[in-house]
Amino acid sequence: MISSNDLEQYLERFSTPEDPILRKIYRETNIRMLNPRMNTGHIQGQLISMLSGMLNPALILEIGTFTGYSAICLSKGLIPGGKLHTIELNDEVADIARGYFMLAGLEQNIVTHIGNALSIIPSLKLNFDLIYIDGEKREYPEYFKLSMACLKPGGYLIADNVLWDGKVLESEDKYDPATKAINDFNELVGNCRLLEKIFLPLRDGLLIAQLKP
Repeated sequence: MISSNDLEQYLERFSTPEDPILRKIYRETNIRMLNPRMNTGHIQGQLISMLSGMLNPALILEIGTFTGYSAICLSKGLIPGGKLHTIELNDEVADIARGYFMLAGLEQNIVTHIGNALSIIPSLKLNFDLIYIDGEKREYPEYFKLSMACLKPGGYLIADNVLWDGKVLESEDKYDPATKAINDFNELVGNCRLLEKIFLPLRDGLLIAQLKP
C-alpha cells in the first residue's frame, strides 16, 4: 500500500526544489511549534507561489500568518511595489514570522497585522487581487463574507483546510464547531454564483475561486 507520505515524496522529487528559506521555516516550525501541521508544505506552497506568479497581484490579503511560510510563497508573485497584508492573532507567532520575512528580504513587501481578522479586515479599507484564507476555522464563514466585500472583480480567493481531515464528510450531527464552520463555508462558496471555483483534494483540501469580472 502506497502511503500519502510516499506519494508526497514522489511529487516533491519532480517538482521545483523547495526554497532554502522555506525549508528552514518548515524544519524549525516542526521543531519549535505546537501544531506544526498548520505549516504550508512544499507542494502546496509551490502551487500557491505559482498561482500568485501567474496573477501578479498588487495587493494580497492573507488571513492566518502562522510562521510565515505561505506569506513568503504568495509574496513571490507581487508586482514591484506590491504589498501582502497578513493577519495573525498570536503576537509571539507573528514575531517569529517577521524574523523569517526579514531573512527572505521581504520586510518591505509584507505588512503584518496582529489581532482578530474580523476586526482588522474592514479597517484596512483596501480591495485585494488575491485573498488567502488559513485562519481560525470557526470563523471561515465570516472570512468569506468579508473577503467577498474586498475582493476585486476578477480576483482570486484561495482557502486551505476545506476538507478538515475528512470530517466534513461525516454526518452533520457529529460536527464539532470547527467542522460545522468549514462545511458552512464550503456551502457558501458552492452556492455563490459570483464565483468560478474548484475544490482540490490537496493535503487537507484547497479551494481556488475567482470572482467573476
